[in-house]
Amino acid sequence: MAKREQQSPSGLPAGVAAAWGLKERPGKGPARALDVRRIVTAAIGVADAEGLAAVSMSRVATEVGVSTMALYRYVAGKDDLLILMEDAAIGSPSPGPPAGEGLRAGLAHWAGAYRDVLRDHLWIVRIPIGTPPLSPHNVEWMEQALAYLRGTGLNAEEKLGVLITVSGYVRSNVSLLADIDEATRAAATTWEGVERSYWGLLTELTSAGDFPAIRELLASGELSDSAESADSEGTADFEFGLGLILDGVEALTASRR
Repeated sequence: MAKREQQSPSGLPAGVAAAWGLKERPGKGPARALDVRRIVTAAIGVADAEGLAAVSMSRVATEVGVSTMALYRYVAGKDDLLILMEDAAIGSPSPGPPAGEGLRAGLAHWAGAYRDVLRDHLWIVRIPIGTPPLSPHNVEWMEQALAYLRGTGLNAEEKLGVLITVSGYVRSNVSLLADIDEATRAAATTWEGVERSYWGLLTELTSAGDFPAIRELLASGELSDSAESADSEGTADFEFGLGLILDGVEALTASRR
């Protein structure tokens, strides 16, 4: 996205201003060979390899070969660095199906593409959400999703509600994947092993007592079958849940026509 030399809007976080190219570049100095892109790339490399907890201003400064104080001439602080990291990592949304193919196809593509990006950078879902989406690429993703909702008869608040619901579902799904990834790494096992152990323990704990619905679920044998056939990325589960949401969105839009 093109850089624009202009004053940052009042109240805009420094990291967002830097992402939009609205922040002045540092003058000459000992770190003049450095730039924000190089800093952000180094920080993303650390986060991808070791997780978000490993990212600090001092660690990133070491990665790019400057002092921590020199880094602050380019990035105001860690919060701003995180904004820049997320914006760079998510990038621009991939082209989706034409609007003429329908709302469902468009939102399904959007949700799947967003999930793919988050899965490639699990640390993104560990960043606290402090503001609505303001960075350039986040705004591009927002634009693409809302474009599929044009002409549906939904009002502005309903369109935003659909966007928040779908994006929240994607983030929740990937947060679970991130939790699973951390848990299995710590236990040096696989999720399939954890799941088998869980169903076994639940069977023992609910063999007596007032748990008829759980016992019926376990007795069906379908859970063990699905665990054996499940893909490691949880795509089938994700698509099932997304389908339920899109069913509701389609029902809502149909009621507006």
